[in-house]
Amino acid sequence: MFPQLDSAHSKERLAENVMHFARLLRAAGMRIGPDRVLDCVRALELADCNRRDDWYWTMSAVLLSKEEQRPIFDQAFRIFWRDPQLTEKMMQALLPKTYGRAAKDEQAQSQRLSDALYGQQKPPEPAAEQKVELDARLTFSSRELLQRMDFDTMSAAELAEAKKMLAALRLPLPMIRTRRHAPSPRGARIHLRATLRECLREGGDVIPLVRSAPIEMHPPLIVLCDISGSMNPYARMFLHFLHAMTNDRDRVSVFVFGTRLTNITRQLRHRDVDVAMAKVADAIKDWSGGTRIGWCLREFNWRWSRRVLGQNACVLLVSDGLDREAGEGLGEEMQRLHKSCNELVWLNPLLRYDKFEARPAGVRAMLPHVDRFLPVHNLKSLIDLAHALSQPAPRHVERRAWK
Repeated sequence: MFPQLDSAHSKERLAENVMHFARLLRAAGMRIGPDRVLDCVRALELADCNRRDDWYWTMSAVLLSKEEQRPIFDQAFRIFWRDPQLTEKMMQALLPKTYGRAAKDEQAQSQRLSDALYGQQKPPEPAAEQKVELDARLTFSSRELLQRMDFDTMSAAELAEAKKMLAALRLPLPMIRTRRHAPSPRGARIHLRATLRECLREGGDVIPLVRSAPIEMHPPLIVLCDISGSMNPYARMFLHFLHAMTNDRDRVSVFVFGTRLTNITRQLRHRDVDVAMAKVADAIKDWSGGTRIGWCLREFNWRWSRRVLGQNACVLLVSDGLDREAGEGLGEEMQRLHKSCNELVWLNPLLRYDKFEARPAGVRAMLPHVDRFLPVHNLKSLIDLAHALSQPAPRHVERRAWK
């Protein structure tokens, strides 16, 4: 329970309680920085709150930025207010209440808040059975099991752990030899300009020969990611993967599409993943909407292909192939895109089903023009993608029984 503001000790406990409460909300997914915590403490001191309603409305006015965050705030406030113990024991006391008293209509918010509590404090140990149950909760997934879990079924804690693993993943595209040359002691050609510079440095008496070799570099990587409603859970996780790739190497271009095409390469360049995702969210205007794959690919082919596709570029197309326009013009645009790049890889989350068939018109129009057709629904599929891209690119895709 929050203290009365009648002494210096009470004010100190007030700041401590607000700090723990904000930490709990932050772990549950709300973006609350130190500035809001300080503003909340000042507001409570000025309001001179004596009733529970005064505390609630004062804190919610400062800490909430969206109305969608109120269910999480309400549940956390009720639990935090109910506990009369000191703040050092509060997280431990909250654990069984959050886990057992959640209503069915608040199951998602309760799971999210419960995951936040589990991540901050170790569970109490009053009995052996409870200890076994909580230990099982804390070790809910090994690393290998987490790699095989579908992104759509992960809890908040599992998603957080998966994002950490995504930040360490890399795509080992093979190096390509360009036409440009650079000085190299093992080169087969004479680098004339560097040789003349060395000759002038020696006064012209000695002409040291400087050799050169072709420059090897990674090919450009272009990603076209579907952000329609059916791709929402997979696109969010894939964007974290793309953030790691964009900050790890040069010549990476990222586009997202739903009903329109949006270039988010500049937004993903920010080192802080939270800031980058916030900038991406501000740039995207059609998140979780419909899908116009053919129209968006046409815009990419006409506006961006000449700028970013070159030097054996590799294109990753992340989509389930469910087109609102029933594949109208999609085949022609896929053919144009396939001819403009060295390798076209289609990543489809629907491939996680063994009985997947190419029945939608969009899938049938896209499939003949891709080099690889791979699933993307969990961490293991992204690891397999990295292994696949390290091999030479085939210019045909295995059709199996998808026709």
